[in-house]
Amino acid sequence: MTKCGYVSVVGRPNAGKSSLLNWLVGEKIAMVSHKANATRKRSNIIVMHEDDQIIFVDTPGIHETEKLLNQFMLDEALKAMGDCDLILFLAPVTDKVSHYEDFLEKNKKNVKHILLLTKIDFVSNAEVLAKMKEYEKYSDKYESIIPISIKKQTKQSDILNDVVKHLPEHPYLFDPEIMTTEHLRDIFKEFIRESIFENISDEIPYETDVKIDKVEEKPHIDVVKATIIVQKGTQKGMIIGKGATAIKRIGKDARVKIEKLTGKKCYLELFVSIKKGWTKNKEGLKELGYDID
Repeated sequence: MTKCGYVSVVGRPNAGKSSLLNWLVGEKIAMVSHKANATRKRSNIIVMHEDDQIIFVDTPGIHETEKLLNQFMLDEALKAMGDCDLILFLAPVTDKVSHYEDFLEKNKKNVKHILLLTKIDFVSNAEVLAKMKEYEKYSDKYESIIPISIKKQTKQSDILNDVVKHLPEHPYLFDPEIMTTEHLRDIFKEFIRESIFENISDEIPYETDVKIDKVEEKPHIDVVKATIIVQKGTQKGMIIGKGATAIKRIGKDARVKIEKLTGKKCYLELFVSIKKGWTKNKEGLKELGYDID
């Protein structure tokens, strides 16, 4: 009998969740940014490990805030934690243990979890061992603790072997050939958002979103038309840039990401539209797919 199950990947903002998932699947699927709170919604990334199927759930970072959009993001993370067979909690090695304590409080259903100590490239082996010792007092809470570096040392199988041990025996839930349950248009949207985060500074990326207006898949080229949503006129000016330099840069970056994933050319056309205060009201958020309870 094969094993198959859902594994939620959680941690504070910028803990390295999306980078880990792209590394595990061997493809760039999840949005990655050095800025915190880039991931807004749950998404499924499917990894076949020998004869078993693992459905990893990428989640927004666990954090508290008053903002409506961020409340939606926290809710997404909590739902993912409650609906899975196993949790991978990512704890950057330089973090205080208080982030883990906060996670334990939020894990209301006591779903079993593995603790991954991330970003160990930046510290010495002695510091890694010292941090593992700090977590020892919680050893009855986690199934195992694994220090990882996706840039060196760690192999994917080091994590996947441990994950599979805790999954139920179950037939595959998805076709083993697919890497994600996300629609292509949703992945394209995230690639454009990621390009905004990479090319536009400060708070503006947090007040933008992307609406995919059209995707036309042809044999040798994909035609994608999308609108970048902003809250203010000044933000529209910054997204476009002097002589349209900024929007061209965003478009070029996003197109390269899309083409790498699909293996064919992409014609990408970007527009910018102002939707005043969309992050501050439930109606504006709902229009862009963020349902606040």
